[in-house]
Amino acid sequence: MRVEQVASPADAVDVVEVEQVESAIESKQIGDRIRRLRMRRSMGLVELGTKTGLSASFLSQLETGRVVPTVRNLARIALTFGKDLSYFFRDEQPVSFRVMRQSERVRLQRAAGSGSMFLSESMSALVTDQSMVPCIAEFRGQVEEVVFRPRVFEGVEFALVTEGCLTLVSESERHVLEPGDVVWIDALRKRQYTCDPGVRAKAIIITRTHKH
Repeated sequence: MRVEQVASPADAVDVVEVEQVESAIESKQIGDRIRRLRMRRSMGLVELGTKTGLSASFLSQLETGRVVPTVRNLARIALTFGKDLSYFFRDEQPVSFRVMRQSERVRLQRAAGSGSMFLSESMSALVTDQSMVPCIAEFRGQVEEVVFRPRVFEGVEFALVTEGCLTLVSESERHVLEPGDVVWIDALRKRQYTCDPGVRAKAIIITRTHKH
């Protein structure tokens, strides 16, 4: 048995041997990978059932390895998550640990006028789930205040202040954030982080997009 990924002539064909299929079934790997895909999308069994036309109880049994999916049912799930069938059978260990050195981070700088600036160091290379974007944000308000206005999107934003003070303004709310303070906010809200003149502040900001 071979499971092949549809590819262009320039691409290599992803072939899974019969031993890998049998191993995936016996080790309940298929159900585990379905569950991981679902959790990355913050998707419940009922929602996945609606998208695939399969019942939530049946999907639960798939994830726990109590039943083996047919190719038709597995194809429905694969299409929902934009995966090919070979994803569920490939003999690979998920990456559970990564290290990024400070010198490896991409550093972006934006001048705010009169020597003030906003810098961000992306850590996206650490994360395989592209719906999550972590970065280190640095505010240097030398003469003028530094204002950072994140984009508005369907998702959430998490910020941890590690140095200095930041002021968060979101709609009618205003909060002064000190070192150690943490904020979670619906990213659909308009918001801005402000650093006063003469102040230097740092924060770890993580955004998570809700995918459909």
